Amino acid sequence: MSGTNNPYGGSYGAGNYGGQNATVNFGSTPAAAPAPAASSVPAAAGSYISDTTTAGFGKDVIEASRSQPVLVDFWAPWCGPCKQLTPVIEKVVNEAQGRVRLVKMNIDDHPSIAGQLGIQSIPAVIAFADGRPVDGFMGAIPESQIREFIEKVAGPEGMDQAAEIEAVLGDAETLLGQDDIQGAAQLYGAVLQADPENPKAAAGMMQCLIGMGETARAGEMLASLPEEMAADPAIQAVAKKLEQIEEARKLGDPIALEQQLAANPDDHEARVSLAKILNVQGEREKAADHLLTIMRKDRTFDDDGARRQLLQFFEVWGPKDPATISGRRRLSSILFS
Repeated sequence: MSGTNNPYGGSYGAGNYGGQNATVNFGSTPAAAPAPAASSVPAAAGSYISDTTTAGFGKDVIEASRSQPVLVDFWAPWCGPCKQLTPVIEKVVNEAQGRVRLVKMNIDDHPSIAGQLGIQSIPAVIAFADGRPVDGFMGAIPESQIREFIEKVAGPEGMDQAAEIEAVLGDAETLLGQDDIQGAAQLYGAVLQADPENPKAAAGMMQCLIGMGETARAGEMLASLPEEMAADPAIQAVAKKLEQIEEARKLGDPIALEQQLAANPDDHEARVSLAKILNVQGEREKAADHLLTIMRKDRTFDDDGARRQLLQFFEVWGPKDPATISGRRRLSSILFS
C-alpha cells in the first residue's frame, strides 16, 4: 500500500466521528490544548522507581498505567538473576526520565498477582499501559535489550506523531467495540494515510470490512500486504478470522446441524461444525458453549480437538473480548476441577 494510492483508506480518512469532523492531523498540537510546561527541576534519581503490594497494585500499577507505561518487576530476595537485573533496569528507567515507571513486587511477600498473571519464573518484567498488560520479558537481559523494550513500550523520544497515531488507534478500537464500524473505519483510514504500513490500522480496517460484510475486499487487502507486515500478530488474527468465515460457509445449514444434535447429542462432529458457524455469525458465547460441552463429555474426541478449536477462537476474539474472558474462566474450571 502507499499513502497516495490506498483503496481502503481514502474514503475513510475524514468524516463524521461521533457527530464531529473526524479529520485527523498528526504531528501537531491543537492551540486550544497546549502541553503543560516542563518543570525546570529534574526529578531526583530513583523517583521513577517504587515498591508495591497486593493491596497497592491497583493504584500503583493499573491506575498509574493510564497516564504512563508502568513496568512491574516481579522478583524475590533469593533470586540470583533478579539481583543482576535490578541495577541495570533501575539505571535505564531513571535515564528514561519519566517515560516509564518501574514498580517492584516481591513475590515471596505478595505471590497472588504473579500467580494470576501466570508468571512461573523470575525475574519477570511485565509492562502495563492503559490499565492492562501489553508486553514483557523474563530473565536478566542485557542493558541494550532493556532500552529496546522501553523504546517499544513508551515509544522513541520526540515521536509525537507516533503517540498521536496510537491514541487514534485506541479511539478506533473503542468505536469498533461499540459496533460503530463506519466511525472506526474513518479513523483507521486516517492512520493508513499517515502510516500506510501500520499493521494495527490495517488489521482494524479489515475488521471493519468484515463487519460491513465485505469479506472479499478484506481478503484482497490481506493479499496486498507486504510479507513482513502480514506476519504481524494483529494481521494474522484477521487472516484466521477470514479462514474461519470461509470454512463456515462449507459446513452446511446450522438448523440441520441443530436437528442432528437434538437427535444425537453425542454427535461431536456436528457440534464442532455448529460452533464454527455460530462463531462467524457473532454468537461467540454459544460457540464456546458447544465446544465446552464436548470437553465435558469426551476430552479424547479428535485428540482434544474441542479445546484446540476454542483456543483458536480466543486468539481471533482477542484477550479483552467478554466471550474470551468468560470462555477462559469456564475452560479453567473444566481443566482444573
